[in-house]
Amino acid sequence: MGQNLKAKSQLARKNLLHAKDLWPSQCSKLMLKALRELTTTFGFSIASGELRIIDGHWYVTHSGLLRLANRRLCKGIRVEPVLQFSDPTTNRWVFKSTVHKSRQSRGFVGFGDADPSNVSPIVRGAEMRVAETRAVNRALRKAYGIGLCSVEELGTRYEPSNPSKNSQRSNGFHNSSCPNSAPIRLRDQLCLLIRQHGLDASLVKAYAADFCGTQTLKEASRDLVESFISHIAASAKEDRDGLVCKLNSYAPIMGVKQ
Repeated sequence: MGQNLKAKSQLARKNLLHAKDLWPSQCSKLMLKALRELTTTFGFSIASGELRIIDGHWYVTHSGLLRLANRRLCKGIRVEPVLQFSDPTTNRWVFKSTVHKSRQSRGFVGFGDADPSNVSPIVRGAEMRVAETRAVNRALRKAYGIGLCSVEELGTRYEPSNPSKNSQRSNGFHNSSCPNSAPIRLRDQLCLLIRQHGLDASLVKAYAADFCGTQTLKEASRDLVESFISHIAASAKEDRDGLVCKLNSYAPIMGVKQ
């Protein structure tokens, strides 16, 4: 018990430092108090990309929810499409997810929907997977009493005000040494981190796809890419050697693909 409290206290201090470093203008006393509660209650880690601040509110990520379920020894997650509310011809999908916290649990149910009108342009064509992720997130939040929304549940509200302009800028900028699938602003942030810390761009790209749970970084949503950038920044600052070791673990994978 004592070791658990010590670990939570250490995590709370690390989260405090990461939050002030990543979002200095949004870290009010109220936000930091909420962060401490989220840390001690659920064990979320900013360095691992499990929490984000968006427009002055805390959001949990899909990876954060899955890791929480693993820590709490979740017995299973069942996901199935709700065909009567889905329409593949228009890329509209609805999924139902049931989380079983124990073998005796009747399950906590969550529904997730996605269509071209409520997903990021980055993931257009992947609405089925977005809907599945949203369903799992909602069921997990119910199961473990998490009052935060997840970043994957956000729609186009948080997209740039002029995505076409961003797209034009992105098409006019090319740097073969850096991952180029994120919008220009995010890509520049990632390229800057790669240069600052002397990281291998190819390995970072492979790690990013794995972190976001997609086959390629191009398929990841903007929110997931932002979470990855925050994670890389915190990891490089806290333990660059550990980050390099993590990146090197993707070297054999890269070799096999080539």
